Amino acid sequence: MDATLLHDLTAWQRLGGADTATEIAQQPALWETLAADLQQASTRLQAFLGQRLSDPRQRVIFTGAGSSGFIAEMVADSINAQWPAEVRAVHTTSLLTHPGLYLQRDRPTLLVSFGRSGSSPESVAAVDRVRADVDDARFLDITCNADGELARRGAGRDDTCTLLMPAASCDRAFAMTSSLSCMLLTALTVFDSAPWAERVQRLQQLAALARQGLGNWDAAVAALAAQPYNRVIYLASGPLEALAREAALKVLELTAGRVLALANTPLGFRHGPKSTLNDETLVVVLRSAEPLSRRYEQDLLEELRGDGVAGKVLSIGPHSDLGIHDDYTMSVPALPDSWLAPVWLPFAQLYALQRSAALGLTPDNPFPDGTVNRVVKGVTIHHG
Repeated sequence: MDATLLHDLTAWQRLGGADTATEIAQQPALWETLAADLQQASTRLQAFLGQRLSDPRQRVIFTGAGSSGFIAEMVADSINAQWPAEVRAVHTTSLLTHPGLYLQRDRPTLLVSFGRSGSSPESVAAVDRVRADVDDARFLDITCNADGELARRGAGRDDTCTLLMPAASCDRAFAMTSSLSCMLLTALTVFDSAPWAERVQRLQQLAALARQGLGNWDAAVAALAAQPYNRVIYLASGPLEALAREAALKVLELTAGRVLALANTPLGFRHGPKSTLNDETLVVVLRSAEPLSRRYEQDLLEELRGDGVAGKVLSIGPHSDLGIHDDYTMSVPALPDSWLAPVWLPFAQLYALQRSAALGLTPDNPFPDGTVNRVVKGVTIHHG
């Protein structure tokens, strides 16, 4: 399979992956559009948030399901560290089953929902649950679909602010790619404590880095995906741990489960999960920008390469070692890992796309029998 993402869209059309390929490739341009959109919306957002983030009693819950839930995990801790308000990530799939663990009637709560379609049953039910269980509840809906249930139900409500992503980010393909990165960057931009001009500049910097990364990774990832690894393990720490989980999910989704993919932390991997290694395993370490974290990562990289058990061990980050061509170094700005996560994300998206095609699947719809759907179906919402 000779197709490469950036240079052979015709081939991807034949392979049933044109939408996924396009939606991965368009991300840098969408982030530039997003920068302008958020700058324009800044006054409205500041008025909606007011001084709530400076109130220690205020609770902010970032929520979503699946990939959208991983967005919540990637942003919550770094935002929590900047404000007196209590900020946490709770997947809708936990919020609905155990609301009493996360909601207090007398605790003001802002629910920040991420939704590509904005119409998944859990997303809608989570809003209803918080509205019913919290006296002072407000809602920020970050969604890619102007016609989705979140956008429709929030229209005209004083307690709700809806942020629509650039229209092209409402991915047509099965897997979330540009939708995820746009919603992730939106949350980081809206809730960061830096001046707005600095936040917008970061988006533009990251767009340039991602464009550079896509160009350099494209052919190397195509060659990597042609190798028959049937296990893929992503390792990362801090905010990047959720990125590792998202990267693993992309492999599972686009290969229809034919490639087993797992995620863990570099330190946690030794505590049992290391037993999954064999010569058909690819290990990818997503490198942190934090010096302390990088020392732990480097220890594990050297250990895994010294053991010689895994089929291949490589790293992605400010300095990437793909083990195929020359190492690749990016000059990255001094930003937290949560902000840099979208730059490393396209590598994982590319690998899942290419691995899917290498297995003879159709990446735009790896489940033609409908066993797994683009918008989740079959969920019954229970009340209690």
